[in-house]
Amino acid sequence: MSRKIIVLGTILVSAFAFAGCNDTTSNTNANANANANTGIVTTRTQPTATPTPRYTEEQARNERERAKANKETVGQSLDDAWIHTKIVAKLIGDTQTPERKINVDVVDGAVTLRGEIDSAEAKAEAERVAKETDGVKKVTNQLKVVAAKAANSNKAKGKTP
Repeated sequence: MSRKIIVLGTILVSAFAFAGCNDTTSNTNANANANANTGIVTTRTQPTATPTPRYTEEQARNERERAKANKETVGQSLDDAWIHTKIVAKLIGDTQTPERKINVDVVDGAVTLRGEIDSAEAKAEAERVAKETDGVKKVTNQLKVVAAKAANSNKAKGKTP
């Protein structure tokens, strides 16, 4: 019995000694290193996960119906519908792109932009928006730049009022 007490006592003393060695508050090396870095100010922030909204099959079905009404094509995958939703929303929010004139087709992550727009800048911007959208594998830009129609039909005919 006394052997067990001695062994147990030895284990406890070893555990306390080991714990004492890991205490960096009294470790002179740790303090020396901390003092060496006193002129450096660093802030470390932990990244926080932002919850991604869940895109449902019902939302995808509604998006496909909207796309079909606009003569656009959306593949049957949930990803295709989600990509379509994101691109259309980005085009609507971008003042440089006339979203109402741009058809967006998405099939298997491949995006095709179709329609007639007023400027080469709008065409390039629409392509950039589509390419920078998560999930897009390929973008085919079939947008056609057409000259803006004359505001006054008399000027177009060469007549002046």
